[in-house]
Amino acid sequence: MTPSVTTQPSPNRRRSNWQLLMANRLAAAGLFIFGFILLVAILAPVLPMPDPNMTDQPNRLLPPLSQGHLLGTDHLGRDILSRLVWGTQISLIVGISATALAALFGSLIGLVAGYARGVTDSVLMRFVDMLMAFPYILLAIAIVAALGPGLLNALYAIALVNIPFFARNIRGVTVSIRNREFVDAARLSGKSHASILFTEVLPNVLPVIVITMSTTVGWMILETAGLSFLGLGAQPPTADLGSMLGQARAQLFTAPHASIIPGIMIFALVMSINLLGDGIRDVLDPRLRSGALDRPLSVTHIARQTTPAATLADAPVLVVDHLFTGFANGGAVTPAVRDVSFRLGKGECLGIIGESGSGKSVTALSLMGLVASPPGVITSGAVYIGGQDVLSLREHELIALRGARVAYVFQDPLTTLHPLFPVATQIAEAVMAHNQVSKRAAHQRALELMETVGIRDAADRASAYPHELSGGQRQRIGIAMALANDPDVIIADEPTTALDVTVQARILELLQDLRRERGLALLLITHDFGVVAQVCDRVAVMKNGEIVEQGETASILRAPQHDYTKRLIACVPELGEGHAFLDRVRPLFEETRL
Repeated sequence: MTPSVTTQPSPNRRRSNWQLLMANRLAAAGLFIFGFILLVAILAPVLPMPDPNMTDQPNRLLPPLSQGHLLGTDHLGRDILSRLVWGTQISLIVGISATALAALFGSLIGLVAGYARGVTDSVLMRFVDMLMAFPYILLAIAIVAALGPGLLNALYAIALVNIPFFARNIRGVTVSIRNREFVDAARLSGKSHASILFTEVLPNVLPVIVITMSTTVGWMILETAGLSFLGLGAQPPTADLGSMLGQARAQLFTAPHASIIPGIMIFALVMSINLLGDGIRDVLDPRLRSGALDRPLSVTHIARQTTPAATLADAPVLVVDHLFTGFANGGAVTPAVRDVSFRLGKGECLGIIGESGSGKSVTALSLMGLVASPPGVITSGAVYIGGQDVLSLREHELIALRGARVAYVFQDPLTTLHPLFPVATQIAEAVMAHNQVSKRAAHQRALELMETVGIRDAADRASAYPHELSGGQRQRIGIAMALANDPDVIIADEPTTALDVTVQARILELLQDLRRERGLALLLITHDFGVVAQVCDRVAVMKNGEIVEQGETASILRAPQHDYTKRLIACVPELGEGHAFLDRVRPLFEETRL
């Protein structure tokens, strides 16, 4: 039965930046607190408050909630609430201005250094290193002492000592971008270096600049307050939050409210800005739109409307029963796999074929709860391994099945093998994950598996790292890891796509030999009907997340029933066919358009 409406597609329900920000409770709290403080500071000239610089000695050091003075008065009888609002306005102006200056000059230095490299990079980075060699607050104090106390000089000092922070961050990002393909294409088109820097590189670096600014405004305000506290920032009668603290420190024990109130304001202001900055950073990350950063789980989220039978009598090795998997998108779940059902017996090979995006890999990952969650969610169906519904198991029970009874061989072993460990060590780790054996025994088992999958001179290659092996050898290592614990089922997700034809044939032959010798059940995911014809006993054809046709491989190849299957088969060229291939394929695709 099809799940409820919550799994219906919702292509236009992509969450907006505002929704993403509001979904982060801490960031939303920071936004509202900072927004309120900012609004009050902006409205300072029109709010019904007394002159912040007007002294009233007879009413000095009045406590909070005194008549006419909501937050009391300071040591000169000035209204603390009025000075707090005006002081917050000054602190915000100085902090934001200093951040803008540091971002401008620091980003410019980082962009030029990261793009130009060579001597230019060395000279600019040595200047930055020179600034970083001094404790930044001491350097700021020295600059203000040399220029003279004052808010403007404090602003310059704070901006200058924070330039290295921006320069280092932006240079690192620029270095990673400068040799990307789109930059090379811009060079080949004849663009000047300046044009490439500001039209190709800068737009890709800009989110990092915005994020860095949003997370450093709070620091700038705190640093400005520190200088004013020492008497190097705002000068009387002008006051900012730091100078209010400095002037009230003498009355810390007799009238603590005079220093506690501006201290609380500094804390609230800096914390709200930092929380908001973290939220902005997450919103600008495109992965957040899919929910990839929303408290990731170690297993796929299961939200089935009905609970199927926990066990299945007389079941083959693998049974998939009416599986629905989708991705959370706003308030709904967009289906990726719908009503998928198939069976796989011992020693049998089932091929799942379809174009890219048809749901093959999502189906494979769903079997062991490996779809990234969030946003992945299984909304209906069951997966039985040896007659037991694995989607009903506890997390530690499901982990015990992975690599033991069900193993995976992924498409690109260079990205799935750990780059910093020798291949034999990684195979041995797979052995020890499910068996109480010594490291020596696990290493010996790793060598045996390497020989089983056809790695020549296994003892010599055991210490090799993945990047030192060819594509075919890496894929064999991946198969060896899958065989480490004698699994009942191997799921091979396009294991030959990245390999040349000769190596592809050898890998397929290896899988066939292992299937015959060990009685493995093989689930082969591919988009090549030639591979299906060579290896698979049965085939399931997927389109748009659904199995549109399923049956014996020979029957499907000989008499396909679904139009989509016919088109897939037609796309397999035959040797010596020449232009006749196009004549044969063109009518099928013209019918599809009609």
